[in-house]
Amino acid sequence: MEGLGVMSAGIGAGMAVIGAGIGISRIAASSVESMARQPEATGDIRGSMILTAAFVEGVALFACAICFMIQQG
Repeated sequence: MEGLGVMSAGIGAGMAVIGAGIGISRIAASSVESMARQPEATGDIRGSMILTAAFVEGVALFACAICFMIQQG
């Protein structure tokens, strides 16, 4: 059973990282499109993009930490 826990933790961490990568890329694409449509709002959009990307990255890091804790337990 121990091998199954290690494999599950690895798959879970991989899925968290892939999900975060897809999320951050969609945030960036939408932000660039918004900046192209409204150049006067570039500063506000950039700030929101960075904040949202940081939240997504934090959730992914938390998910990876939980996966590795499950692996150890």
